[in-house]
Amino acid sequence: QVQLVESGGGLVHTGGSLRLSCVASGRNFNDYTMGWFRQTPGKEREFVAAISGSGTGTNYADSVKGRFIISRDNAKNTASLQMNSLKPDDTAVYYCAAGTYGGIRMWGYAYWGQGTQVTVSS
Repeated sequence: QVQLVESGGGLVHTGGSLRLSCVASGRNFNDYTMGWFRQTPGKEREFVAAISGSGTGTNYADSVKGRFIISRDNAKNTASLQMNSLKPDDTAVYYCAAGTYGGIRMWGYAYWGQGTQVTVSS
C-alpha cells in the first residue's frame, strides 16, 4: 500500500512559479514511476509529466515542456514538479500518482494523491 500526500498548490500571477511536492509512504519507492496529472472541470484528467523509478527517465506533455521540471528524491520518498512561466491554461487540480508501469495514461498508476489546486490569474 502506498499513500501520497501533495502540497504546494496556490494562486499565482501569469509568469510566476510554483513547486508542487508529493510525499509517499510505504516501501520500495524507487520501484514506482511517479507521474503528475491535472484536471479542469469538464475535461479528462490529462498527463503532465512522469519520472522513472531511478530518476533517469522523464517524459513531459508538449504543453508544459520547457516550463515544468519533474524530479524525485528517493532517499526522502518525494517527487516534485517545478512549474515556471505559468499561464492561465495551467489552472487545474494537480494530482501526483505512483505506478509500477507508469506511462502517460491513468491506468498505469495504482496510487493517487488527493490533488492540489493551482490557479494562475491573468
